Amino acid sequence: MDIVVNEELKAYIDPLTPDEYEALERSLLAEGCRDALVLWGDVLVDGHNRYGICQRHGLPFQTVQNTRFQSMEDVHLWMIDQHLGRRSVSDFQRGVLALRKREIVASRRERAKAAPAEGAEAAPPDAAAPLPKSESLDSREALARAARLKSNQVVMIEKIQQSAAPEVVAAVKSGDITLSAAAAVASLPVEEQTAAAAAGKDELKQAAKRVREAKRKPAREKDEPGETDDAAATTGEDEVAVLRKRVKELESENAALRKQVLALLGKPGQGAGAAAPADDAPF
Repeated sequence: MDIVVNEELKAYIDPLTPDEYEALERSLLAEGCRDALVLWGDVLVDGHNRYGICQRHGLPFQTVQNTRFQSMEDVHLWMIDQHLGRRSVSDFQRGVLALRKREIVASRRERAKAAPAEGAEAAPPDAAAPLPKSESLDSREALARAARLKSNQVVMIEKIQQSAAPEVVAAVKSGDITLSAAAAVASLPVEEQTAAAAAGKDELKQAAKRVREAKRKPAREKDEPGETDDAAATTGEDEVAVLRKRVKELESENAALRKQVLALLGKPGQGAGAAAPADDAPF
């Protein structure tokens, strides 16, 4: 039978790196194609790299039909699950695949709610059994389990997917920068991301470092104007209190001086009840 290569399916999973492709080619030349290629009808679903290498070198191979596929979404979900279980897939790739799976599962759930059961399309004749129910991936924890990642890694991958420039995504895919560095750079304007990527991986790392350092600045530095106003208000209140205290001290000193004057006026020889000179009137 003629095998059909669907370019959309071929590109659905990130391609092998040159080193990985060479290793696969050496293995096939030495040991042959031991794993069967998976087909859906005449469409190649799994084994695009093996198929291409076998065709080029004239190597024999086997095929197997997956009769459980009912739609292209089923094919996508199967491909995602296959690659999520492979050790050679990077953390970033697993996170991206898990996010794709979440979108498909959510879309199916919404369609199921909107359409009545009797309106559902009949399964094709070659569908031997329905696919098992997919796990809900609404929570970040469920996504992390599906991708075999930590929750904070899922957060970083989501941020990269949503905000990173294509050049930054390419850098994290190639391993030039880490997930955390790419997520930090993704918070910058796209123009700055592109410029950093063009300058090379060292500049990307420096850009990530600058973003992290900016986030580590104490919150009080951001609130300096408000803090200055508060400090000024506090200083003003303290000055008023000091002035009030000084007024009370002066009043006490004034009262003490009056008593001394009265005592002096009442001394013998001056007459206890004598009137004070005009210049010596009580304060």
